[in-house]
Amino acid sequence: MPTPLTQRDVEDVATRLGRIPTVDFEVVTRDADGSPAVIRNAPFDHFGAPMPTLYWLVDPVLCKAVGRLESTGGVREAERSVDATALAAAHDRYAAERDREISGSHVGPRPSGGVGGTAQGVKCLHAHYAYLLAGGDDPVGRFVAERLEAERS
Repeated sequence: MPTPLTQRDVEDVATRLGRIPTVDFEVVTRDADGSPAVIRNAPFDHFGAPMPTLYWLVDPVLCKAVGRLESTGGVREAERSVDATALAAAHDRYAAERDREISGSHVGPRPSGGVGGTAQGVKCLHAHYAYLLAGGDDPVGRFVAERLEAERS
């Protein structure tokens, strides 16, 4: 559930991204100290460019952990391990949620694809995990959560 955006949230996200955000966003998940962990982006940035990534993982500790998983073949492992039909359904749900925010009268380029902007397969474990943490039904997000939990054990 999104929480009211504060100036500190904007500053925290800018620090975590390494730049000022160029898209309107809301914080949907916070870490233990209340800082943004997952943000939900508008479908277009401030310049009108499509923003296919609806949910974005910004927690630096989680980003690093997911990055380690990606660097050791996690994307390929997820693609082999996760049911393709369940993954396709997650992409469809993600795209539909994002697309509901776009006016029917919109003319011009639109965001496309599902999780992380891809229509099939796995592109970015961070995006799938962010979607899961935001409450989405994402089998790759669950795969990431299981691997991170195993790493902590």
